[in-house]
Amino acid sequence: MARLLPDRFILMLLSAVLLASLLPITGVPAYWFGIATKIAIAVLFFLHGARLSRDVVIAGMLHWKLHLTILAVSFGVFPLLGLAVVHLLPFDLPQGLLAGILFVCVLPSTVQSSIAFTSMAGGNVPAAICAASASNILGMFLTPLLVGLLLATGTGGGGFSLDALEQILLQLLAPFILGQLLEPVVGKWVRSHKKLLNPIDRGSILMVVYLAFSEAVVEGLWRQLAISDLVVLLVVNAVILGIVLALTMFGSRLLGFNKADEITITFCGSKKSLASGVPIAGAIFAGQGVGAIVLPLMLFHQMQLMACAVIAQRYAAKARAAEAAEAQAATLSA
Repeated sequence: MARLLPDRFILMLLSAVLLASLLPITGVPAYWFGIATKIAIAVLFFLHGARLSRDVVIAGMLHWKLHLTILAVSFGVFPLLGLAVVHLLPFDLPQGLLAGILFVCVLPSTVQSSIAFTSMAGGNVPAAICAASASNILGMFLTPLLVGLLLATGTGGGGFSLDALEQILLQLLAPFILGQLLEPVVGKWVRSHKKLLNPIDRGSILMVVYLAFSEAVVEGLWRQLAISDLVVLLVVNAVILGIVLALTMFGSRLLGFNKADEITITFCGSKKSLASGVPIAGAIFAGQGVGAIVLPLMLFHQMQLMACAVIAQRYAAKARAAEAAEAQAATLSA
């Protein structure tokens, strides 16, 4: 039951939104806070690069069929599903929320929670580590490209922006590559001090959320959104998540994957990264009401954690029951 409750980080995010709603940062302080936020995000992606072991990358490349399946879902099925939902939605939603729904659908997979749920359910953990990491690396290129394509067709917004790609490359990819180059030197230390460095991970995301929602509140975000908009958003997120979970779970069986790989595809293919999504949104949608755009992602993040917690527990329970049945059969045959 505890896994169904909002995790501590979600509560911290909600606190950042509340603080921005009551005390938004503006003017000169906002300018300097924005610079500090960019520095924090660069440090975050440097650490992502430094954490990723070369051995994991090489080992994961061998299971190409599984990785291609996960990438096809993350950057193919998800965006098509998002477009279909936006076009078929019988309710009017603000443009910012529609853009946010499409943005969720083009993001890479989560890393930490995908690996954790895969491990809990008895899946292929090394493959999950590599698949989630590959998704995030490719997402730095694919997400801005897909954002431009989907917004042009899905919401009537602008197309692809070279400035946005430049921001992604300089602020996110360059620090990541630097971290990967220095991985042989600092990687072991970074991985062994995960708890010490967690505040950098979470603090940088909280800074982006506070800054984004401060800008949105000043622009009148809460005056533009109604309770009915949030209800519709929750339903849309639930529909998208439910369809993708069903497709990854049953589709992997039809493709002939074993149970361990099915679990990996289910959890890596159905998740969207808040840690990568918020900084990418800040780079792509700078000056365009980022608060409303990341709101669907914040809600989707919590919903995916709750749903995947239940599914992982069921996978684990079935595995324990199968092991008990096999042990009993072996005892009887002896």
